[in-house]
Amino acid sequence: MWTPIERVWDMKPRISVLTLGVADLERSLLFYRDGLGLPTEGIIGQEFEHGAVAFFDLAGGVKLGLWAQDDLAHDTGLPKSAISSTAVSIGHNVLSREEVDDIMQEAGRAGASIVKTAQDTFYGGYAGYFADPDGHLWEVVWNPQMLPAD
Repeated sequence: MWTPIERVWDMKPRISVLTLGVADLERSLLFYRDGLGLPTEGIIGQEFEHGAVAFFDLAGGVKLGLWAQDDLAHDTGLPKSAISSTAVSIGHNVLSREEVDDIMQEAGRAGASIVKTAQDTFYGGYAGYFADPDGHLWEVVWNPQMLPAD
């Protein structure tokens, strides 16, 4: 039987950085910066062993980080393993069906694999999936019940 424990601190569910382990940091930088147009200062931290990383500015102050998978494995002490496209998906919610189509086309031109073309969903929305060069899965979705604030 589970028994709650007294907490010394309260964890607030606040995500500020989402880091993806990638096989080739330069290739992934080109995909996200030049292909998808995400703003970044480029690769930083190259003066440190296992420190090269690229950060991209997302909405709401959230950052997308790209870090070589070898370096992420080194930092955590975990063995490197194959990326599973079905372990996690990153949802990008947009304001219209047309925006879903536009972003899916842009991702395809940038070199993404189109996993599932955009189509109507069971909940009344519209969505498609693409995978980045490392297989990280992105869902581009227009969900009328969860429209972004901006």
